Amino acid sequence: MNPCIDDKKMNYILPYNLQWFANDEGGEKTEPATQKKLEDARKEGKVAKSKELTAAFDLIVLFLVLKFFVGYVGNGLLEIFSFVYGNMDDFVKVNRSYLSAQAVSGFLMNMILKWMMIVLPFFIFGIAITLLLSIFQVGWKVSAKPLEPKLSKFNPINGFKRIFSKDSIFNLFMSIVKIALIGIVAYNSLKDKENELFILYDMPLNQAIGLIGDIIIDTGLMISIVYLLVGIADFIYQRIKFRDEMKMSKQEVKDEYKNTEGDPQVKGQQKRRMQEASRRRMMQDVPKADVVITNPTHIAVALKYDPDVSPAPYLLAKGEEYVAQRIKEVAKENGIEIVENKPLARMIYANVDIGAEIPPELYHAVAEVLAMLYNAKHPNG
Repeated sequence: MNPCIDDKKMNYILPYNLQWFANDEGGEKTEPATQKKLEDARKEGKVAKSKELTAAFDLIVLFLVLKFFVGYVGNGLLEIFSFVYGNMDDFVKVNRSYLSAQAVSGFLMNMILKWMMIVLPFFIFGIAITLLLSIFQVGWKVSAKPLEPKLSKFNPINGFKRIFSKDSIFNLFMSIVKIALIGIVAYNSLKDKENELFILYDMPLNQAIGLIGDIIIDTGLMISIVYLLVGIADFIYQRIKFRDEMKMSKQEVKDEYKNTEGDPQVKGQQKRRMQEASRRRMMQDVPKADVVITNPTHIAVALKYDPDVSPAPYLLAKGEEYVAQRIKEVAKENGIEIVENKPLARMIYANVDIGAEIPPELYHAVAEVLAMLYNAKHPNG
C-alpha cells in the first residue's frame, strides 16, 4: 500500500463488482417468438383466438338458417302443438284415476324427437361454422392442456389481478360497445317497423306471426353484421396481444438455441477436436506416401500410387500453412521425396479430397512426377 495515502481517505473506497456494469440483455422482451416457443404454446392451448368473432358468425348463421328454414320450423311447431293437444287423452286411463307411465314416457319421447328435428339444422350449421372459424384462426390442433386443473386458477391474488388487468378493461370496453351497438341497431330497426307493429291486433294470427318473425330475423341479421365488426376488432387485438405475450428476451433466445442446437462454444470445441483427430490420422498416413508435392511454402499434398488399392494415384494428406509444414517435416523424417510444383499442388489441394483418387485431368502431370522419381531411384533401369 502507498504510505502517502491517508487512512481516512481509504474509508471512502467501496468494493464493487464489474458485473454491476454489464449490459443486461436478458430482461426486456424485445425479440419475436421463435417457432419452437410458438409450437410449445400451441401444445399448451395458448393461441390467438377471438371468441367474439366466433360468436358473431354463429349469430349470422343462426338467423340465416332461421330465415331459410322458417317454414320448416313453423310446420314443426304446428305439428308439436297438434300432437300435444291431440293426444291429451293418452295420458290417463279410461277411468282417469291415475296417469299412465307408459303413455307419459311415449309422449315425452315423441316430443323430444320432434324438437330435435326442429333444432337439427341449427345444430349442424352451428357446429360447422364454429369448427371452421376455429381452424381459420388457429388451425387444427387438439389439446387437452387448458382443461387440466391448475392451483394457480384458485389463487385469490391472481384472480384479483385478473379483475383489474388490461384484458379485463378491454373486455369491459368491448361489452359496453356491444350493448350500445345492439341497442342502436335494435332501436333503428324497430322504429322503421313501428307502423306495422301498431296494426298487429288487426291482422290474422298467421300473418301477425309471420310479420313478427320477419322483424326478428331482419333485426337479428343487422345486429349480427354489426357484431361481426366487433369480432374482427377483437380478433386483431387478440393477435397483437398474443404476439406481445410471446416475445422473448435476448437471453431466452440464446438459452433456447443452446437447448435445441447445442452450446456454440461446446460445438466449436467438438469441431476442433474432430479436426485435430482427423489431422492426426492424416499425419499417420504421410509416411506411406510416394511423393509430397508443395507450393512450396503454403501448400503440401501427399500422394500414393498402389495398383492393388486403386487404379490411379490417391491423396493421403493435404494442408496449408502450418499443416503443410508438418507434412513436409514428416516426409523428411521418413525419407519421402518432396517435389515443388506450384500449379499441380494447388490443383490437387483445391479439387481432391483426402482418400480420393486424382481426377483424369491430372493423370499426366502426376505421372510425370512419379516417373521422374522412379528414374531418379533407378537410373539404370
